[in-house]
Amino acid sequence: MPSTADTVEVAFITPRHLAGGGDPAWITVALHRASGWSHGNDPLMPRVLLSSPDQKALLRLEPDPEGQWWTLQHAAEPGRPAWYASFGARTPVELIAAVTDALTDPAPPGGEAADPFEPLRQIAWSAPAVGADGLVSPDDTVYVQRLGSAEEPGTWFVTATLGPDRPVWQARFGAHTPPHLVTAFTTALADPNPVYRTTGARGLPTLNPRLVTRRYIDVPAAYVAAALEERVRSLAARPADGTPAPIPTRHSPPQRGHRR
Repeated sequence: MPSTADTVEVAFITPRHLAGGGDPAWITVALHRASGWSHGNDPLMPRVLLSSPDQKALLRLEPDPEGQWWTLQHAAEPGRPAWYASFGARTPVELIAAVTDALTDPAPPGGEAADPFEPLRQIAWSAPAVGADGLVSPDDTVYVQRLGSAEEPGTWFVTATLGPDRPVWQARFGAHTPPHLVTAFTTALADPNPVYRTTGARGLPTLNPRLVTRRYIDVPAAYVAAALEERVRSLAARPADGTPAPIPTRHSPPQRGHRR
């Protein structure tokens, strides 16, 4: 069915780690409006700065052709040194949002028992070639590893690639990043549901049908416009007592028609 004035053609893409970066507002607007992060900007610089209400965390979005576009820095706290996380330009916003949502959760999980590898083991990720550690996706396009040792753990690296000389994006989590935040990222990475993009194939790192599946659907334009608003409302409504609150995902708008 062709798109009409009241519909928008949306591309549903799997796997999500090859869906391209997406709309930064999925992260920045949610932090500002749902979690009270303040924003500052320099009109002469193409960057966004957001700081948490307690001024302990700073999120920087800054185009950097030679490095990470997203950087999250957190000041030291009692019992935990300062830590950071950073993400390349093509890291899907849904994966980064999983981290910022977990960070701003008013009732975060307690303890240090979270194992970032576990969500990947559950979907049959396996050990890489002999001599390396970590886990690799079944299609060999994502590799998750942690440097260091059990006694002195180091930085986490999550690398999406289309080959030895074709990097797509990389996420890095400093050695002192709370484990539940890294697990939030790997849980989102392991999610088999597609993510949607209103830009179609633009921004995708590859169109190889053996690696990426695209399904086009015409959805009401009002739904696309309202998705972020619903996300903000749901995040703002999260209770502080740990009772789960539904968070909308980006993969199931009502359909008006579709084509492949």
